[in-house]
Amino acid sequence: MKTLIIYTHPNHRSLSYAFLQKVVQGSSENPKISEVRVLDLYEVGFNPVLVFNEQKRRRDMHADPDLAIYREQLSWADKIVFVYPIWWGRPPAMLMGYIDQMFASGFAYKDKGGMLPEGLLKGKSVVCISSMKGPVLYPLYWLNNAHKVLMKKALFNYVGIKKVKFFEFGSMESPRGKQQMKLEKVYDYFKTVDR
Repeated sequence: MKTLIIYTHPNHRSLSYAFLQKVVQGSSENPKISEVRVLDLYEVGFNPVLVFNEQKRRRDMHADPDLAIYREQLSWADKIVFVYPIWWGRPPAMLMGYIDQMFASGFAYKDKGGMLPEGLLKGKSVVCISSMKGPVLYPLYWLNNAHKVLMKKALFNYVGIKKVKFFEFGSMESPRGKQQMKLEKVYDYFKTVDR
């Protein structure tokens, strides 16, 4: 199983970075995971800004040469892991810019003329690891589970990815947030996951 980890946080001393390290550690100890690649969007200077004009058209985004390396990474991966904080009830703008560009028609899905397209990323699985300042039930009760609906239904299911797992951790700025226990939970999952 080839695993691509997409890390989105500007600070390598953050809790998000600690989660990234646990994913890498657990994956390296899992005999079912053959290779791990990490894409740190801030470190590589990924440009999240969409540009459409006479030279760059939206319908050609799936073949944009500037994004070829990122398309290769997504094609290569069996499991795609996203590690990011929840800011204002949603992933950071950097990650949303990556999603806007990478999950393009012609690469991630193909229109068939009906209500739903053909997902071109079938067979892959996704894990989303997110942390937030607010309590864990805040997104569920106050925001109608918007984060999970956005990621699972509006994005991953749309492009053919049906297996989606969430680790959504709340109260992460609290001294009673059980951060170490949650880090170990992520480590244990990646040490033993088999698909």
